[in-house]
Amino acid sequence: MTRASLNKSVLSHKSVKLAEYQRFLPSLELKRRQIVAERLKARADLAKCRAQLEARLAEVARELPMLANEEVRLDALVVVEAVDVTVQNLSGTRLPVLQDVRFAEVAYARLTRPHWVDAAVTALRDVVRLRIAHDVAERRLRELEEAEAVIARRVNLFEKVLIPRSKETIRRIRMALADAEREAVVRAKLSKRKTAARAAEARLAAI
Repeated sequence: MTRASLNKSVLSHKSVKLAEYQRFLPSLELKRRQIVAERLKARADLAKCRAQLEARLAEVARELPMLANEEVRLDALVVVEAVDVTVQNLSGTRLPVLQDVRFAEVAYARLTRPHWVDAAVTALRDVVRLRIAHDVAERRLRELEEAEAVIARRVNLFEKVLIPRSKETIRRIRMALADAEREAVVRAKLSKRKTAARAAEARLAAI
């Protein structure tokens, strides 16, 4: 900023901008705290989903070891018909929320398949549902982490750049205006003295 721009107009403009920054920063901090709290919850939910999935896989492996028999095809019996995911808006951040996983009803001849196929289909549906829930929870956490990073950068921008810079500019302008005012007073005094001196000289010349 050049000295020519250190004037009252710029001071007024910078003061307004500083007030805006200081007014906006608390709301940004509140938003960051909300995102952090939700991110911690999302991380716990993801861990819970992972634990449930691992527990169900272990249970299936223990109770249905016959699933290792590749001669019995089960992949066509578990078909996802729809995954209902809604969107939650948290302080401008769009977060996925799993509502439901629906499976298509696949007809199959029960008499020509082993007796454990029904239990296997139920178990596989549980595993697929838990995997989808895990993926959605993972995506939700990732969105929150990205949102937190963006907000943190904005908070830092206001706290460490915009507000300090505005304060420093305002300080410099006020100093410049004070200097200019003192210089004007000095010039006025000098001018007054010169005027008085000329008047005195004129009176002496007239005597």
